[in-house]
Amino acid sequence: MNPGSPALDLDLLDFDGPLAQRGIGVIAPFDLALERELWRWVPMEVSLHLARTPYEPVPVSMEMARLVSNSTHLAAATRDVLHVEPEVVAYLCTSGSFVNGVDYERSLCKAICAAGAPDAVTTSGALAEVLHQLDLRSVSVITPYDEDLTKSLQAFLAELGVTTVSSDYLGLGGGIWKVSYRTIAERILAADHPDAEAIFVSCTNLPTYDLIEPLERKLGKPVLTANQLTMWACLKRMRLPIVGPGSWLREVS
Repeated sequence: MNPGSPALDLDLLDFDGPLAQRGIGVIAPFDLALERELWRWVPMEVSLHLARTPYEPVPVSMEMARLVSNSTHLAAATRDVLHVEPEVVAYLCTSGSFVNGVDYERSLCKAICAAGAPDAVTTSGALAEVLHQLDLRSVSVITPYDEDLTKSLQAFLAELGVTTVSSDYLGLGGGIWKVSYRTIAERILAADHPDAEAIFVSCTNLPTYDLIEPLERKLGKPVLTANQLTMWACLKRMRLPIVGPGSWLREVS
């Protein structure tokens, strides 16, 4: 201590903590740019530990969805986060978890658990859970993808017994995280349909957090988004409440 510095009168017993950390392992596609949105969905004691799938030099498409959902890559990414002891590992990718159908989505969870994760979630699997819990049978869909990948999502929903009554897509091959809230809101409003019980906004790289509450008020129905669903499914397995907007959360929590 410097001779002229005042003495520190500290009771070290006052320094409790830090708050016990609980972890979620997150396997993200190589192009994810919305980490800060993910953190907005979880309570203070939860840490997110990210790993990424290998870079693939192809645009967002059916091909990319299949490449980033390679079970060998997901197993390797799972092992990369196990040393920090996550309670659940999430494959945070909508298209990669729906592109090959319901059975393949389930196989991805099995591959993650086989690699050592105590529990596993995928984005499309979380969507299926919420649709079942809310007993939703008809939805509108908005995606940033091309037409083929959007139709693949509709086929996945059909396997779940859910009808897509209307859909819209942005047709983007990349840079999805750069889409403005205004554009997303306009397309969600345009995609709504009187027969839709909810609207699903696909893609974990599409920013949606601040749109959910105002759009739910305007539309009078749930707005389900990819990151919201994934974090909800993880926290459900950890018996923790999700933080963030969504009227449906109060019904299933």
